[in-house]
Amino acid sequence: MASPNPKRLKFFVNGEWRESKTDKYMPVTNSSTGEIMAEAPCCTADEVVEAVAAAAAAYPAWSSTPVTARAQYMFKLKAVLDAHLEELALLVSMELGKNLDEARGDIIKAVEVVELACALPVTMQGDSLMNVSNGIDTVMYREPVGVFAGIVPFNFPAMIPFGWMIPLCITTGNTFVLKAASQTPQTALRIAELLQETGLPKGVVNVVTTSRNEAELLLRHPDVRGISYVGSTTVGRHIYATAASHGKRVQVLGEAKNHGLVLRDANLEQSARVIINSTFGCAGMRCMALPAIVVEEEVADEFLQYLVKFAKERRIGCAYDPATELGPVVSAEHKESIIKAINKGVEEGARLVLDGRDVVVPGFEGGFFVGPTIFDHVKPGMSVGDQEIFGPVTAVKRVKDFEEGLAIMNASPYANGSCIFTESGHYAREFTRRTHAGMVGVNIGIPVPISVFPFSGHKNSFIGDLHVMGRDGIMFYTESKSVTTRWFGAAPKEEKVTTWDGMVTRTK
Repeated sequence: MASPNPKRLKFFVNGEWRESKTDKYMPVTNSSTGEIMAEAPCCTADEVVEAVAAAAAAYPAWSSTPVTARAQYMFKLKAVLDAHLEELALLVSMELGKNLDEARGDIIKAVEVVELACALPVTMQGDSLMNVSNGIDTVMYREPVGVFAGIVPFNFPAMIPFGWMIPLCITTGNTFVLKAASQTPQTALRIAELLQETGLPKGVVNVVTTSRNEAELLLRHPDVRGISYVGSTTVGRHIYATAASHGKRVQVLGEAKNHGLVLRDANLEQSARVIINSTFGCAGMRCMALPAIVVEEEVADEFLQYLVKFAKERRIGCAYDPATELGPVVSAEHKESIIKAINKGVEEGARLVLDGRDVVVPGFEGGFFVGPTIFDHVKPGMSVGDQEIFGPVTAVKRVKDFEEGLAIMNASPYANGSCIFTESGHYAREFTRRTHAGMVGVNIGIPVPISVFPFSGHKNSFIGDLHVMGRDGIMFYTESKSVTTRWFGAAPKEEKVTTWDGMVTRTK
């Protein structure tokens, strides 16, 4: 269903808002009503190439701009994002379905990395050592690389492109082409308008909306030096293989199936409240959700009672109603995929103790709502407990003890995050030491670090060498240059120069 006059969106290249020459537009829906509220252009191949050309043309002057001057644009960006927080949160809520608190968090997490970028005159510094050999000094600088491209998913339209990618990329001196998410492009385009208000030079950031076919050009274009991608692991493997084979540096953040381990000594009520927020927050549409809970059998029944009780208390409703705790999922297609996953869980023999398939919100019957859904007695090999569903669905796996629980968790091919709920320092330490996940929580359900640390998924949740955020992020967007110098001055003319020219500090 379309609103009377859905807005036709433009794309942003070389500081200009342009009408696409395409005849294909992609619908952007209001997730709470099902109405089409905008149409995003499927930019042509030529338009994608124009975006890369604009970024390449802007790079020489921008990379030569002092880092202190580049950082000033981040101070300005922080100011405009803070000033427009409520406007942007409403936009996220409408096109994605997050409730307003979650949508604010999306913007705030982007601002957090912008603040890190403000400190790049310090954090981008290299290293130096005087007299590495007689009269010879070495200085290592970190320099920008060139044009980067970002390909992003729908679920964090502010945090991922304007947090994980753009702030560190451009403040280190690179330029950027963003392929915005087709289902949630309005947030990215609006933030691009705000970035334009900072006076950022033309071509430093460019934003296109397009299909996968046209986005494929970014993986092969000779002027693109690096790719940052967030999305499915299957697509991510293709992106990594293709872009790397064309000489580009690549980081791929893929799928997840994070697990939490609840031990018998845990505070079950508090743990259940934390897990409910982790599992059903953002309607489960985040790679740091907690959709699989491994519980010691001794306390499983009691824990499950808390889990069901708190899940039923979640207020389901229109995403931008301030009272809503659980909003809709992003689209009708995504809702259908979640329903299919629930159906499959039932077919596989898992016990469905809370069913969210038939939720209807009065007045919003066209919205894409799925209620909290809980499975119990989920066994290894069941897809509902092993595969990412990306919805408000959680699977309870019963185990006899810590060791069995840890083994089940470590058997997962995905390893973004893992959590333990316990009052035992011994088991907490053992868990943090032996879990395979890259981000670990102790009595914390969403162990995402602040921006000074990397978002460090492991196994099939990440492909590459350097993660987003923190020092990893700075290193991904820069390359090191070591400069070794010597000044002859009053050195004796007869001084012998070996074939190592001073680079060996011992003779034998």
